[in-house]
Amino acid sequence: MTIANFPASLQPIIQQGYLEREFESALHSRLGYRDIADREIFAVGIGETLTKTRAGLKPSVTTPLAPSTNTNLDNGLTPQYFNIEQYTLSINLYGATTDLNMVTSRVGIASQFMLNASINGEQARRSLDELARNSLFSAYFGGNTRVNTTISAPGPTIAVDDVRGFQYVSVNGVPTAVSSTNTLTVTVGADVYTLIGVAVDATNVSTTPGGISGELTFSGNISIGDGASGNTVQAANASVIIRPGGASNTSLLGPTNTLTMANLLDAVAKLRLNNVPDIGGVYHCHLDPVSARQLFADPDFKQLFTMGYDTETFRRGELVSPFLGLRFVPTTEAYVQPLPGQPGLYVRRPIVCGQGALIEGDYAGMAEEDVAPRDAIISIIDGVAMVTREPIDRLQQIIAQSWYWIGGFTAPTDVTTNPSTIPTATNAAYKRAVMIEHVG
Repeated sequence: MTIANFPASLQPIIQQGYLEREFESALHSRLGYRDIADREIFAVGIGETLTKTRAGLKPSVTTPLAPSTNTNLDNGLTPQYFNIEQYTLSINLYGATTDLNMVTSRVGIASQFMLNASINGEQARRSLDELARNSLFSAYFGGNTRVNTTISAPGPTIAVDDVRGFQYVSVNGVPTAVSSTNTLTVTVGADVYTLIGVAVDATNVSTTPGGISGELTFSGNISIGDGASGNTVQAANASVIIRPGGASNTSLLGPTNTLTMANLLDAVAKLRLNNVPDIGGVYHCHLDPVSARQLFADPDFKQLFTMGYDTETFRRGELVSPFLGLRFVPTTEAYVQPLPGQPGLYVRRPIVCGQGALIEGDYAGMAEEDVAPRDAIISIIDGVAMVTREPIDRLQQIIAQSWYWIGGFTAPTDVTTNPSTIPTATNAAYKRAVMIEHVG
C-alpha cells in the first residue's frame, strides 16, 4: 500500500509526520515501571524464549597457602569454579486497533485521525507499563504467603494463598521444579520444614495481586499450630517485603501500619547490603499518591524538614527531590487491594528498585519486511509499532489505526550472590528490589 491510496485530506498529515509525532508524545508520558527496565534486543530466529546466563563470583581467599603444601605441579591448590545462574525471557505479541470511517467522521477528520493515534499511543504506553509492573511484582512477591485453611490434624500438606516463589529452586544455576530430590527450606508458622512438592489449585482463590493459590507438600507433618489459617509461610530464599510494625504477612496488617520514613530507609539498606547498583546515584521508589501523602504525616519525615516549609517538597506537596538515597516516582498503576478481612482498609505497595531489577526484551524483527511490507505505513516509536492501513473495504471509507509490540519482561535472579562473596548479602533469590506493604 502507498500514501497515494489514502484520501487527499490525509496525505499531508502522513507526509509531514504529524501522526508519528502525536503517537510519540503519548508514548513518552511517564508511568514509571517500564522506565527501570534494562532493554535488550531479542534477536530474530532464536525461538520465543531466550535463556540468559549470569556468572557468579568465587569465594574470598583469606587463608595463606601452607609452605609445606606448595609442591608438585598444582602447588597445593585445588581448582575453584564460579557458579552460574539462568533466567528466561519470553516474548509475546500485544496489540490493539481502532477504525476511522471517513464518511461518518467527515467533520474534523484530521483531528479525529490524530486523536486516534494519540489514544493508541496512551494505550500502548499504559499496557507496556502494566506488563512491566506485573513481571516486577510477580518476582518480588515470591516466597511470601500465608496458610489459607486451618488443618484439622497434623499432615504434610497445607493450602496457601500464593505458590509463587515456592515452585522452583536453583540447581547448578538452572531453575528446577521443587521435588523430593530438589527441596526448599520453608518456615511455616514458628517451625522450619522441607518442601518437596507444589500443586496449583484448579480454581484460583488467591487474594494477592497476580497470585496463584495452591498446596504445598512437605517431607514431614505440619503441626496443627503451624498450620492455622493466616499463619505466615516463607521460603528461605523469599524476596524481602517490609511491613510497618513488623507484620510477617499481608493479612496481619492493621489500620496503624502506615508508611514511614524508616520503612524506606530499611529498603535502601537491604539493597545496599546486597551491593545492588543504583540508578543515576539513587534508587527509584515507585509509589502511589496515598503512600506519598502518608510520609508527610510521619514524625521522622517532619523532623527532616523542620523549618523547611519553603522547600520545593512542601511548596508543591509532593516528593520532588531525591533524598534518603531515593528518587520518588509517583504512579497511578501501583497495586492497591482491599485488606483481607478488614473492610474499608487497603493494602498499598511502594517498591524500591535498583539497576537491573527488570529486563525488557524487544523483538528485533518488528519492522522487517516479512512482518512489515516495504510499502506499509509503519513507524517504530519507543519500541512499539504504529500501523496505519489504507481503506480496503468495498467503499474505501474505513481506515485502520493500530499498534503492536513483540517483546516481554523478566526479573532476573541473583542467587549466586551470597555471604561467601558479599558477607552482608541476604538469601533472597531476587535482590534488586524491595517491596513495602502498608495500609492506606
